[in-house]
Amino acid sequence: MIKPKVLFFIVPAISAITIAYLLLGGRSAGKVITTLETDNPDSQIYEGGAQAQDLNPLTIESLRNGQYPGSDIVVEQTLDSASNYNRYIASYKSEDLKIYALLTVPKAQKPQEGWPVVVFNHGYIAPAQYKTTEKYVAYVDAFARNGFIVFKPDFRGHGNSKGEASGTYGSSAYTIDVLNAVASIKKFGEASPNRIGMWGHSMGGHITLKSMVVSKDIKAGVIWAGVIGSYPDLLNNWRRTSFSPPPLPSGARRWRQALVEKYGDTQQNPAFWNSISANSYLADISGPLQLHHGTADKSVPVEFSKKLKEQMDTVGKEVELYLYPEDDHNLSQNFSTAIQRSVEFFKNNL
Repeated sequence: MIKPKVLFFIVPAISAITIAYLLLGGRSAGKVITTLETDNPDSQIYEGGAQAQDLNPLTIESLRNGQYPGSDIVVEQTLDSASNYNRYIASYKSEDLKIYALLTVPKAQKPQEGWPVVVFNHGYIAPAQYKTTEKYVAYVDAFARNGFIVFKPDFRGHGNSKGEASGTYGSSAYTIDVLNAVASIKKFGEASPNRIGMWGHSMGGHITLKSMVVSKDIKAGVIWAGVIGSYPDLLNNWRRTSFSPPPLPSGARRWRQALVEKYGDTQQNPAFWNSISANSYLADISGPLQLHHGTADKSVPVEFSKKLKEQMDTVGKEVELYLYPEDDHNLSQNFSTAIQRSVEFFKNNL
């Protein structure tokens, strides 16, 4: 049994933004000269010789250049166990912030190589209302009782996690938390560092896709009703009156406006919008994807999943798409089928 203590245990794609970077001679070392007043507090302008160059941390290249050391995992609280797995509230470090997480570990004898892992990225829940042990209980249970370690991070600003809840479309903060979660679970003595998968719902699907084009440690991904359109799609095809995107924290509401004001719209500056879209980097994705979407989803257009399937096919990457006629954002009518398909996909790919 785990005791409450510390547990010891890339080649970027050539893209338009990369070409622009090379033509500009790359970023020379410099100092921060100002911080932009946008919805992303980390967005900075660097002084780089004759010309100042904006390095937006939303770009995939910026994320790939980042460092995600994670930390040892600390068990903060032992929860009631389930029939064949133990449950804990744990913590780890992300950018010096203490991030909490739900951790489950099978009770059986650990395999020699360790247990496979599902890093679990939840969808939008109002940060002030979020609690580690609430929501997604049946989802976590399905993976945990089938022999997976589940590690479900509470993104910064959620529950007891430190930091500000910034939203995920105008900030890379939650993705950074997840990449540090991957690094942390790799150090966990019960886990197999070479068999890490990632599951995401809605907003968590956006984080999953972005993480998989940044980190090679994620061997397979499952996304339910994911916000997985490119940024041009998010700007142009996600505000129709027939859809009601989940609300965002107040500090993150202006990300569209702030980015358009600075970089121009998707027609004026397609290179920038492609540079922050994981869809532009699918040739480098770290593993196969399984996509699930209800055709009556009123929060996220089913077209996002259909288009990602086509994009994965175009670059020759393995992908499965399951559509559920007349089902909703949570696949309420087909939960048992969808979760079983997800479990089997991870069993086959981890």
